[in-house]
Parts: sequence; structure tokens; C-alpha cells
Amino acid sequence: MNRVYITDKITDPYIEKEVLGDELSMTLHEEVEVLLVWHKKITNEFIDSLPNLKALIRFGVGYDVFLDLEYIKQKGIYASNTPDYGTEEVSDTAIAMIMNIARGISRYDYKCRDYRDSWQINTLDYIKRTSDYKLGVIGAGRIGGSVLLKANALRFQTQFYDPYLSSGTEKMLGAKRCENLDELIETSDIISINCPLTSETKAMIDEKFIEKMKKGASIVNTARGAIVKDLDVFYEPLKSGHLNCVNLDVLPTEPPGTGLMLDAWRAKESWLDGRFMINPHSAFYSDKAYFDMRQKAALNAKRVIEGKKPINIVNGL
Repeated sequence: MNRVYITDKITDPYIEKEVLGDELSMTLHEEVEVLLVWHKKITNEFIDSLPNLKALIRFGVGYDVFLDLEYIKQKGIYASNTPDYGTEEVSDTAIAMIMNIARGISRYDYKCRDYRDSWQINTLDYIKRTSDYKLGVIGAGRIGGSVLLKANALRFQTQFYDPYLSSGTEKMLGAKRCENLDELIETSDIISINCPLTSETKAMIDEKFIEKMKKGASIVNTARGAIVKDLDVFYEPLKSGHLNCVNLDVLPTEPPGTGLMLDAWRAKESWLDGRFMINPHSAFYSDKAYFDMRQKAALNAKRVIEGKKPINIVNGL
């Protein structure tokens, strides 16, 4: 009956076809009941053009592509995401960035290119033993919790802030629970952002947030780019040394445009010396994670066309 349609990006839907068979439509039409969405922004007008729509299913974790969750809910349409496909990959990337900062890897790589007359004595004097770093994680769900458990194994002092987790989660994670965000901000040497993008967290990392951080502290963001107000909020703090390092997998705007921070990064300005590092929103990816993401989304769509309720609903329906 061709009741499922992929809105964007997937040009060879062999994975989805294996799950959905003839229910997968190659064209958009009024009988479509489920949309599988990559990056397409789902407007109210687009929803209204599909009178039989029952569910919107996002291939990835973030669901900000669903522009009006309340409207979707009012229409009786499910909105779901696929949060459990790349937990290992994203948390591994966060840990890699955290270790890069703790051990100065990218900074040493940048600096030692100019060493001619000396070598081993050129150490970064702020580098501490890993067990002396206090790592603060904002958002201790699947990925943030995984970051904490891995960081514990590496002997970091770990703490987290997440007001939505039940009491006792800190015991399971083996990490200190901060009662408020300021406590975490003010006491962490490295802060890892692992919370979802919501009205509460949008532009959370701004000038005031950075001002509260310890001098010489660092930030890692593998969550959502718009949690950062603007990349230029990092420019002066990095230049002055108030911030040590910023490592990002996600950006407020992708692909990035221009600005003070981006222009300095692209120009490889010497004062940055490996302290500002960007990955192109790639933390989610491994060959198996990519397959899992697409298969899980397709299986969720199959639930809907079989008359079942989808899983991972994000609009409270």
C-alpha cells in the first residue's frame, strides 16, 4: 500500500526496503501514514498536506526538525526519534575529546612542529594526572551516563547535573550528583554536554555560563549544536585563557558560516594552538551504528502501519 515515505537524504533505501517491503513508497502522496525524517524541517503546512499521517519518525536522536510538537500532538500524530543506535559511538567520541584535553594531544601536535633545538622538555605545565581532573556531565541519560561510566574507568572524578533523573541514579553511575547547574559549572575542569536540545537548554552555553566556569576549564559538546548560543562566545575566553580548550562535534549552524571564532579556526591562528577543535557532526557514525539507526527507524514505522503504538515518542501523545 506504500504507506511509508522517506523525506530526505536516503537515496538507496535498501535497509528500509528490507524491513518495510512494498509499504515503502518512492513518492509522496496523500495516503502516506508514516514519514521517516532525516533533516527535513516538518512544518504545520506540510503535516496538513498529508491527511492520513499517523507518525513522524526521526532517523536520529535530535527531534528539533519537528518544528511544532504541540501542533503535532493536537493532530493526534506521533512524533518519535531513534535514540539508541549510536550510544557507544557518541560517548566514545566525547571520551576521546575529554582525553585529548586532559592529555594535551592536539596542543602538543600543534606546538611541536616548530621545535628545532629542544624536544621532550616542552611540556604543558597545566597537565594533571587524570584522577585529579573533575569531569562534569550535563545530561546523564543514555549517552551522558555512558560517558560517566567510561570516565570512571579512566579514574576521572565524575559529577553530573540532570534534574530529570530519579534519586539514586548517582549510585548506579558511580558519580556525584550536583543539585544545581551552577555547582557543576563552577567546580568542573572539563564539562561534557550530553543533554537534549529543548527550550530550557537552547543557547544554554552563553557568556554568563562561560563566566561561571573555572579559569582554565574546558568544554566538550557532542549533543546538539544550538545548546551553544553562538561560537563567538568562545572567542575572548579562549584568547584570554579563561577557557583552556573547546572540542565540538556539533555546531549552532551546520555547515558553519563565518565569524570571529570560525575565521580564527580556519586561519589556524597561532594563539589557538590546537585548543579549538571541530568534528563535522560525525560522532554518531560507525558502520554498525548507521545500519542500526536506519533499521530501528524502519521497524518503528512498521509498528505504526501494523496498528501498534511507536516507541520513543517525544511529543507526549
